[in-house]
Amino acid sequence: MNDNLACCERTKNRSNAEYTALINRLNRIEGQIRGIKGMVENSAYCTDILVQAQAVNAALNAFNRELLSQHIKTCVATDLKAGSTDKVDELVDTLKKLLK
Repeated sequence: MNDNLACCERTKNRSNAEYTALINRLNRIEGQIRGIKGMVENSAYCTDILVQAQAVNAALNAFNRELLSQHIKTCVATDLKAGSTDKVDELVDTLKKLLK
C-alpha cells in the first residue's frame, strides 16, 4: 500500500485538469503558510500576521469549494447514474462536518 494512502482505502482517479487545479491551490497555500511563518520569525506586527492568516483561511475555503465541486460532478453524479445514493448520503454527512 502507498504510504500516502495509509489513512484510508478509498482513492479517486483525477483528471489532469482536476489534479492540476488542486495542486496549484495547495502550492499557493503552502507558500502563504511559509510567508506567515517568516512573518512570525521576523517579529511582524500581530494584525499584519492576522490578515495573512485570514488570506490562508480564504484560500483553504476556495480549495474546499473546488474539491467539493469536483466530488459532486464526478463521484456523486456517477453514483446517482448507477442508481445508488450512497455518495449522496456520504456527502450530506461530510457537509454536516464542514458546516459546524
